[in-house]
Amino acid sequence: MTKIKNLLTIAGSDPSGGAGIQADIKTFSATGSYGMSVITGLTAQNTQGVQAIHPVPAEFVKAQLDSLFADIQIDGIKIGMLGDASIMQMIVPYLRDFNGPIVLDPVMVAKGGAALMSQTAERTLIEFLLPLAGLVTPNLPEMAVLVGQAEAQSQQQMQQQAEQLIKLGAKAVLAKGGHLAGQESSDLLVTPDGFHWFNAPRIDTANTHGTGCTLASAICSYWAQTADLNSAVAQAKTYIQGAIQHANQLKVGQGHGPTHHFYCPQ
Repeated sequence: MTKIKNLLTIAGSDPSGGAGIQADIKTFSATGSYGMSVITGLTAQNTQGVQAIHPVPAEFVKAQLDSLFADIQIDGIKIGMLGDASIMQMIVPYLRDFNGPIVLDPVMVAKGGAALMSQTAERTLIEFLLPLAGLVTPNLPEMAVLVGQAEAQSQQQMQQQAEQLIKLGAKAVLAKGGHLAGQESSDLLVTPDGFHWFNAPRIDTANTHGTGCTLASAICSYWAQTADLNSAVAQAKTYIQGAIQHANQLKVGQGHGPTHHFYCPQ
């Protein structure tokens, strides 16, 4: 019997269930893995926005990590909202010693464009976390912050910025092109060995809350199961496409609703 992979998300909580650790654990489960979480922050949010954030002290984040690593074999790590430079510095030793997929979703910019990290935290993420992650999954506003440039307006600029992230120390980059105009949603995987585009039809829906969390978690899950990054990204792209397509089966909130994580459970 094949052992189910144990996956850990280090991220913030979303009480509405569409993003954050709630989305991560749902995605792990829906894609055939076992999910665990270390919570870095509590939020008051719903489908219409974030009303308040309560950071978890770095010492308690460490206590959660110590508890899990002392008892459970962890096969993959997905990192979401960290926010605080002290938390980033604290998790570095755990990542440095970890032998398995690490997917970093750099939650840096809110949907409305507001910065979610201080400049100190941004520098810490780039200097310490970026080189330790096996894959980083920025959207275009986040990638612009990481490389210190204006947001990419074309696939060519998108590729140039992703390649610049490799030069900054990233092992692999999945640049998410959902912010570009067009009939397709195109994501670009760049590694030191080359690049590959993943294209899918753009879906006309308002139910996109937590898509970044969900995609990164699906990649982590499939990567831990297959040990093949290209295959994991392709499977995750198919999964998120289906989760968005079936989101209209849900009725959650008055704003940007969540995707349907269990549209096709395994």
